[in-house]
Amino acid sequence: MKDLKAELYILYYAYKDPRVFWYLKLFILLILGYALSPIDLIPDFIPILGYLDDFLLLPIGIILAIKLIPDNLYQEFKKDAEISMDNRFSRFGGLLVIIAWTLVILLVIFMMLR
Repeated sequence: MKDLKAELYILYYAYKDPRVFWYLKLFILLILGYALSPIDLIPDFIPILGYLDDFLLLPIGIILAIKLIPDNLYQEFKKDAEISMDNRFSRFGGLLVIIAWTLVILLVIFMMLR
């Protein structure tokens, strides 16, 4: 899971960098859009084939996009991704989200018991 997160950060930095070719940026945008899209090429309710696109097409697209990034830029984006993943502020932000949801749940429970 950590590798996937690092690869997504690398793709994000590649998309933002002006030194990356426009067609690679377009490919990265398509891959990230497909990953986040609620619409699948093959609907998930179809047995076996439904998850095939999520488990094959998406990883193949991510791997291909990373292979197309020039090596010198890839190393730079990889360092940036490691810094972003080690950022304590994001952990703090995650903690704030957990606390906020816990307070909301407690408030709902309190209102139901009244």
